[in-house]
Amino acid sequence: MGAAASDESAPGPGDGAATVGLTSDQAGRLLAQYGENAIREKRVSLLARLLGYFWGPIPWMIEIAAVLSAAVRHWEDFVIIMVMLLLNAGVGFWEEAKADNAIEALKRRLAPRARVLRDGRWQDIEARSLVPGDVVAVKLGDIVPADLDLRSGPYLSVDQSALTGESLPVDKKAGDTAYSGSIVRQGEMRAVVTATGMNTFFGKTAGLVETAEQRSHFQQAVLRIGNFLILTTLALVAVIVVAALFRRSPIVDTLLFALILTVAAIPVALPAVLSVTMAVGASTLAGMKAIVSRLVSIEEMAGMDILCSDKTGTLTQNRLTLGAPVLIGAHDADELLLAAALSCARDAPDPIDAAILAGLPHPELLDGYRIEALDPFDPVRKRAEATVSGSGGTFHVAKGAPQVILDLVKLDPETAAKVSAATDELAGRGYRSLGVARSGDGSTWHYLGLVSLFDPPREDSAETIAIAKRMGLSVRMVTGDHVAIGREISRKLGLDPNIVSARDVFGGKDGDGDGDGARIEAAGGFAEVFPEHKFKIVRALQQAGHIVGMTGDGVNDAPALKQADIGIAVEGATDAARAAADLVLTAPGLSVIARAVEEARRIFERMTGYATFRIAETVRVLLFMTLSILVFDFYPVTAVMIVLLAILNDFPIMMIAYDNVAIAPRPVRWDMHRVLTLSTVLGLMGVVASFLLFWFAERHLGLDRPTIQTLIFLKLLVAGHLTIYLTRNEGWFWQRPWPNWRLFVAAETTQIVGTLAAVYGWFVQPIGWEYALGIWAYALAWLLINNVAKVWVYRLVRFGPRRHARHLERSHRSLHGA
Repeated sequence: MGAAASDESAPGPGDGAATVGLTSDQAGRLLAQYGENAIREKRVSLLARLLGYFWGPIPWMIEIAAVLSAAVRHWEDFVIIMVMLLLNAGVGFWEEAKADNAIEALKRRLAPRARVLRDGRWQDIEARSLVPGDVVAVKLGDIVPADLDLRSGPYLSVDQSALTGESLPVDKKAGDTAYSGSIVRQGEMRAVVTATGMNTFFGKTAGLVETAEQRSHFQQAVLRIGNFLILTTLALVAVIVVAALFRRSPIVDTLLFALILTVAAIPVALPAVLSVTMAVGASTLAGMKAIVSRLVSIEEMAGMDILCSDKTGTLTQNRLTLGAPVLIGAHDADELLLAAALSCARDAPDPIDAAILAGLPHPELLDGYRIEALDPFDPVRKRAEATVSGSGGTFHVAKGAPQVILDLVKLDPETAAKVSAATDELAGRGYRSLGVARSGDGSTWHYLGLVSLFDPPREDSAETIAIAKRMGLSVRMVTGDHVAIGREISRKLGLDPNIVSARDVFGGKDGDGDGDGARIEAAGGFAEVFPEHKFKIVRALQQAGHIVGMTGDGVNDAPALKQADIGIAVEGATDAARAAADLVLTAPGLSVIARAVEEARRIFERMTGYATFRIAETVRVLLFMTLSILVFDFYPVTAVMIVLLAILNDFPIMMIAYDNVAIAPRPVRWDMHRVLTLSTVLGLMGVVASFLLFWFAERHLGLDRPTIQTLIFLKLLVAGHLTIYLTRNEGWFWQRPWPNWRLFVAAETTQIVGTLAAVYGWFVQPIGWEYALGIWAYALAWLLINNVAKVWVYRLVRFGPRRHARHLERSHRSLHGA
């Protein structure tokens, strides 16, 4: 890393402890030992990400079915299977390609160059070449290039809000630590590098982002559905193969049936339909100014029961504002605020000066005064002082820490006690206070009063939190500010004021423990939080069985956003936060989150309805075909009929993504026990209905086997599509909300097409209108019977409100295979 030599004089700060610096040889050895001052990257190639969509239980079974169909030259089956496989992979890959690399965004915040003392002279080098032990100089406007131990110089005022969430610049002095990635707002100091790259506080944040990885509950649910269907298929195919061997059936016929059974059993469209459903939902959310970067996060949002919200810039405006003044010697608030404003640096105000100037009721009064001299605020003197001339002559004003101004004025004990009490009262409510004084000659000062400052809540935060509570969400504040500030904001927003310090929970800023899980779960919010704390808070809540959302906007939020089940980057968030988030808000405020949760729960209901339908249909077809072969040595449907069923089923099930569904008033989760119970009951009843039809057609009507196959084909088609209406709600199929017109038209159109195929013999044995209408009447009668069974099952497995917590816990365990 070629170091560009510069002037050989020191850049300003006075001599201190570290003035020699390293030699180039020493720096080279340390660079080899510690590595470059850069964020390590873990990249996954596009090809590897794409191939990942073809790996897993359901893709394996679909691929096996494709191979079998090609082996026996059933090209229609092969095309259908490959289209569904590619559609699922394409939708997922395209949507998730929008999720950019959080590590890269973090990396861009590192300072590109640094001022370092090497070989006895000051020079500018690339920041990535810094090593522990280097002596560096930092000044106004610099991005701190590594973790530094400040050694000499007057002071630094450092903006580390993007790292810790603290809304005000932090004053640093010799002996303090300045963190990599923070910005110097005032002052100039020399320092020694203590940590570089991934070992810095900033680098550890990047490392947390890299390790924050979690399989979604949606992926777990799909995996469990796939495992259930695969194990069922393998078991029944094994039974058929054994039976065929005993019967000495031709191997080709056995292979053909295995193909038919596999195609019938595998939910080829399951991943594709769920992906399309979520993609449609993502499009809807985009219209609400919420961009989805990870499709499965939509399902996570539907089940989210805890929302951890960053305070600064999320619940609050990240803008200091004047509070109510406390008058001591001033005649009125105008006199107090005018004196405070006259001691501000109007040309380059810091956040405190900007707040005072913005809160001045009559800013035009400043035009009547001239600033003769201004000593800006610094952490050593802890006050700002100005000499002002006006129509009444020359006078002095000062503002600063209340105790410092108190020492300057030398008040009587009673008034001093009044000032101290007011200061303590403001601090207890989370306000920062400044004392203001005025002097006619610069020696005799008069205490005018106290100016209070706070970061006000966003206008819509209280309303959004109230809506979230009505939807069953527990909102927990997470902030880097002090406990008192967190409690005051909580009271204003209607949040639980039980704010605990992360230092207490985790044993200090650098505590390595995971904290007290019970205390974390019981807390109403957290203060004095650092990035690793946020990450551990989210993880602890997840381990307690909660689905956790996290909002944030800064680099400090990135690890927790990545770890959370649903990470939400608010409007104006940094690149790192957007990169780590699942949902990126492009409009200010949090009101869109409530609408997004509502839409997510609507999508979840659609996916649950489809999954129930798909499993029920698989059980119905798979078990019926298997028992038909074992008991009657009869193929109930032909391979062409299987293909027709697959094609005609695809149209209505794709329209499920647009269906009208009821919105759950509480967080929802995949209850696999309920889904599998209802699916199995409906599937078994379908098997009974199919066998009754087979028995009636053969024994009482005396029909030949090809005609019976067409009857069963039409029954499977019509009854199957009617099952879609059953699984879309928990009550009776005629209850509101009624099906979306797209779903209704697609389902009825494909039923009519299938009916015409059966009546007129398109690819099947024709049966005529009499038998076709009879099948319709039979299917409609079973629709009512199945509806009664569905309502009974739901009542049997439904959990009352008092057992809701146990229901959530069992759902969590079932999804994790416990």
